[in-house]
Amino acid sequence: MLVVLTSHPIQYQVPLWRAMAARGLEFEVWFLTDQGVRHTEDADFGNAFAWDIDLLSGYRHRFLDLRGSWDLRKFNGIPLARPIGKSLKESGATALWTEGWRFKVQWDAVSAARKLGLTVLLRGETSDKIRERQGLSGMVRRIALRRLFSKVDHFLAIGQASRRFYLRHGVPARKLLEAPYCVDNEFFRRGAEAIRRDGAADIRKAWNIPEDVAVVMFCGKFVAKKRPIDVVAAARLQREEMRAAGRRVKPWHLLFVGSGELGGVLREACDVRHDAQGQVGADSGPGDSCDGSFKPPATFAGFLNQSEISKAYAVADALVLPSNAWETWGLVVNEATAAGVPTVVSSSCGCAEDFAAHNPCTRIFREGDVREMAVAIGEVLTLPASPAEVSRHSGAFAPGLTADSVARVLAAYKHRGACASAGLE
Repeated sequence: MLVVLTSHPIQYQVPLWRAMAARGLEFEVWFLTDQGVRHTEDADFGNAFAWDIDLLSGYRHRFLDLRGSWDLRKFNGIPLARPIGKSLKESGATALWTEGWRFKVQWDAVSAARKLGLTVLLRGETSDKIRERQGLSGMVRRIALRRLFSKVDHFLAIGQASRRFYLRHGVPARKLLEAPYCVDNEFFRRGAEAIRRDGAADIRKAWNIPEDVAVVMFCGKFVAKKRPIDVVAAARLQREEMRAAGRRVKPWHLLFVGSGELGGVLREACDVRHDAQGQVGADSGPGDSCDGSFKPPATFAGFLNQSEISKAYAVADALVLPSNAWETWGLVVNEATAAGVPTVVSSSCGCAEDFAAHNPCTRIFREGDVREMAVAIGEVLTLPASPAEVSRHSGAFAPGLTADSVARVLAAYKHRGACASAGLE
């Protein structure tokens, strides 16, 4: 049996567990905490929430017992009631898959699994685009990672930047498995399709979005690493250049989905037409800003949970992810693609080159280059592809692809073990 060790039920991981169960794999997911299935605080969003979809059905799972409160911000923040090695031994597990190495218990699990002779798999949200720490702390981290990685049999590389990260840390290429990062593509495709068919006009009206505009969407936490203010700058530049060239194109209407510490800054930079959270900045409104720059019209839809996010994708004409390299992937790009929305992605995002290679409805721009971003947005807004055509490209990032990779490697170990038992090796 395969044991999957992960921090908590995560909406992006659940489709993978269900795809594995559908393929008949014998496994059980071990959750370290119950974040996501009960209301917990998220410092970046600035509020407490729980995902409003079923995260626990369709696969075997358990929550491990703790001996105190947990804190996912700390390396030692998950105090298990009993040693993880003892739990692995008693479970009869033959393999361990750990989701990352953020917590000490995951390092302990890998060491215990190696001593027990288990096959060890590891998947992490990694990217070689993040600058390595320098000095003594960086050297210590690199040594520690190499020691951890030496105990792992196979690494599930979520993309090209992830693959290079492992290679840079001494992992042999033969240990790397292709495991494209994924979401529940069908969930987002069906949700957006149904709303486009029956309710998009009502949503536009409720959010005060005119029919004759191009909706440019940002979805995520309003924090510095995601650079949401760059979207406002691109909208300003687009208007200036279109006026100077005398070209007639659809004006942009910005759609911000999410919340966070930069919410006030964004609102003050925009002509806010609708604000679900009622947090309109003091200087927001129609007209120019205090420095004379154009204030693009914008809707602030607030945080939309999983059952509501398709509303935004159904009315969006393009999604923009301007993040810096700390965006180790950017699963919102997966969501938008599955929902049929063309995407514009910063080159620093972990997913950039993978989507550029597999999705002709994606454009890449250099992080921080607002002019390149504006041009890229303009390009995808003129693409002839229908939402259904865009959505088809999400198949390159389907949960079943990773499930198949895991199934193949586990079957190989099972066959090898059977041959050894029969004296054929």
